[in-house]
Amino acid sequence: MSNSYAQAVLRTTDLAETLRVVGRLLDLADTTQLEVDFEARVRTPGELERLSGLIPDAEWWSCGADRHGSSDNGDAPSEWLPIFLRSWCMAPESVEELVAAAGDTPAMIRWDFSGWPEAPEVCLGRGGPRGAYVTVCLNARDLDLQGPAPDHTLYVHVKQIEAERAPWLAAQVGLRVIGELEMAPL
Repeated sequence: MSNSYAQAVLRTTDLAETLRVVGRLLDLADTTQLEVDFEARVRTPGELERLSGLIPDAEWWSCGADRHGSSDNGDAPSEWLPIFLRSWCMAPESVEELVAAAGDTPAMIRWDFSGWPEAPEVCLGRGGPRGAYVTVCLNARDLDLQGPAPDHTLYVHVKQIEAERAPWLAAQVGLRVIGELEMAPL
């Protein structure tokens, strides 16, 4: 498992605006190899039905240290709620369906791409694929989806040694960073 470093640049209840800003950030990036990853903390049978209908082969595991149900064990996810559900390397076109299926579930969509652009104002060259992500936490304020929230948080990911890129990226889309740079497990 690797890590990137993420910094929040937007928190709002306006999901459409959040996705517009994602689009503007992706317009800056090298998206020749663009894919999305999805994670959610699924709490109810209805949430599970909506999400597993869209991503039937998602991996999952039960939430909690004393709970051991998982897709690796061949268990039925409905018997282990709440669960943490994850799917990798999805087509970018799946985002609208993922958002709709998530509803008010705490979930995360991460866009993974080839690299950030050169940032000469902060003395940074073009960034490579490591640390080049944009994440939206739906109905959550943290990357671990620990608790439901009434709003959504948008993060940009950068390499730790290129921390100056996060505020630079935020400024390119008319925003500023909020909060601290934090390690984000992938």
